[in-house]
Amino acid sequence: MTSAEKTQTAQVSSPAGLDLPALKSWLDTNHPGLVAGDLSATLITGGKSNLTYLLGDGSSEWIIRRPPLGNVMATAHDMRREYDMAHALAGTEVPVPQMIAYCADKEVLGAEFYLMEKVNGVPYRYKQELEPLGARRAREISIELVRTLVKLHQVDFEAVGLGGFGRPQGYLERQVKRWKTQMENSKTRELPGADELYELLAANVPQDSVPGIVHGDFRLDNVLMGPDDKPAAVIDWEMATLGDPLLDLALMLVYQRRAKIVADWDSTNKDELDVTLAEGYLDEEEIISLYEQESGRKLTGFGFYLGLACFKLAGISEGVRFRHLNRQTLGEGFENAGYAVPLLLELGLDAMKEYK
Repeated sequence: MTSAEKTQTAQVSSPAGLDLPALKSWLDTNHPGLVAGDLSATLITGGKSNLTYLLGDGSSEWIIRRPPLGNVMATAHDMRREYDMAHALAGTEVPVPQMIAYCADKEVLGAEFYLMEKVNGVPYRYKQELEPLGARRAREISIELVRTLVKLHQVDFEAVGLGGFGRPQGYLERQVKRWKTQMENSKTRELPGADELYELLAANVPQDSVPGIVHGDFRLDNVLMGPDDKPAAVIDWEMATLGDPLLDLALMLVYQRRAKIVADWDSTNKDELDVTLAEGYLDEEEIISLYEQESGRKLTGFGFYLGLACFKLAGISEGVRFRHLNRQTLGEGFENAGYAVPLLLELGLDAMKEYK
């Protein structure tokens, strides 16, 4: 797993949140022969939620994931959910890493965790990473991203054994309530517009949503792109569930809207996910058109989904801010956590009026 953001790492014997002797003992007992020697690990920086490490034994390398330190939402950071989703999608048209081991025993590392294969690919995060490839390749990469999202949304979740994975009925209503709860539980300041957006969303929940697999945070840096500019693996399934897949598309577009607005504010901001601003990358109208064409679904009433995506991203960002202020984050890049929350709430209120 490589990128200018995610490979800025510091090697330590046992990084915070990862007890290597305890991990090796568990692997030797439960997966004998997997590990050939002493383990070393590196915390991969850049993530703002679950902790991700590069693990090695001198001859092989894997990726290990565990929840963040400190208190988290009861329904968030479910390692079993990530593991089961990726495992179920193996063999479909959606590329995923091979799942290797899952541990529910919190005595081992202080939290559940799982081990997966290390996939060679690039999770493009910033415009400066994508633009050297040229506008044509940037366009093709963004096209492949949208097509991969459509493939995910077209997976028959019953056929791949995920029928009991979630509750599609009432998903959108629960999402509105969930991110309201997240905002309340992570409150460190007054946020004008939060209550108004919540009330608008609660009063306008679509009643005819089509169920499918929802990734929960689908964007370019959660897809490892191979050297052929094709997706090598979709990663970070921590918020995956069954529900209305249009929320995935909306959240992807909200990231793009936010990046453009922040760039207009401050072009020197180095913390913003601005890869969608690279020359050649599909704009919002092109993405929606391609999604409709590939999926055969018309995006009527899409303004609600954009508003909910803004509310969700605001809730996630405010949660990261809360953990940072309470010194529960590891790695760098958290200094400006939550800075765009007021903007997202404003965007959400405006978005509710769109795509009627």
